[in-house]
Amino acid sequence: MDALKETNFQFLGQTGFYRGKVRDVYYFGTKLAIVATDRISAFDVVLPRAIPYKGQVLNQIAAHHLKATSDIVPNWILSQPNPNVAVGYFCEPYRVEMVIRGYLAGHAWREYQQGKRMLCGVPLPEGLKENDPLPEPIITPSTKATEGHDEDISREEIIAQGIVPEAEYVQLENYTRALFKRGTEMGAKQGLILVDTKYEFGKYDGQVYLIDEIHTPDSSRYFYANGYEERQKNGEPQKQLSKEFVRQWLIENNFQGKAGQTVPEMTDEQVNLISERYLELYESVTGQKFVKTGYDGILERIEKSIKENIF
Repeated sequence: MDALKETNFQFLGQTGFYRGKVRDVYYFGTKLAIVATDRISAFDVVLPRAIPYKGQVLNQIAAHHLKATSDIVPNWILSQPNPNVAVGYFCEPYRVEMVIRGYLAGHAWREYQQGKRMLCGVPLPEGLKENDPLPEPIITPSTKATEGHDEDISREEIIAQGIVPEAEYVQLENYTRALFKRGTEMGAKQGLILVDTKYEFGKYDGQVYLIDEIHTPDSSRYFYANGYEERQKNGEPQKQLSKEFVRQWLIENNFQGKAGQTVPEMTDEQVNLISERYLELYESVTGQKFVKTGYDGILERIEKSIKENIF
């Protein structure tokens, strides 16, 4: 086995199971264990081949940043007993993703390029170029879809539709801005610009918790700070660490997750390239050397770690 595509465990005391785009989630009453597999998704489609070490990268970056932000908002994690596993509280998730952007990139740029000057109810100024900084970070939430694409939604619509009560939504906004500020500061120490990211929140025992992963290449976009100004001035693409290079490869091969489109062939070369980019991102974001745990006996190790740490 050279990548972890999926798990199919059956635990004593298990109360449920959910397979997400990239994670396998095992429920145990008030707790859960999340296995970060090596599956990769783009445009809300799971791609046909898994990426070696991607799951370990995401799980360990998330744990690194959750620990570093626990003074801002409590988070769901209780332990990380395996490089691909996190164990924590089962929180009831809010049905929105809190997306925050400091720069005009990715989805926001694609919308802007089409002439839109309002994103999720937030006005955007004229005259911006791709990857320009925004006057100040903006929150552009999306609905959390169980299937298909997440949809942009405004603050006003969220409150009017009763998706999140207003007082709680204000709390989520405040947490989002504080987390983005901390993530920006941590990135700057590593010579990185945190461009945009998303946060997810849930409730456990009446309290708001930060859930899921944070500041990973799947949930965030980073630019290298070195050379940013010069590249921007010359109208050159920014050197970035994120999953955007996967999206761009798919776009260049006529795939954006739309009906009738086919995922291009993922060659060994392409898979290895993506894996190398994830390892690069881990070391750039955390400042730590990535240690490959290997795939021999990985399923047995994961299963054992969950059994020993869930109760």
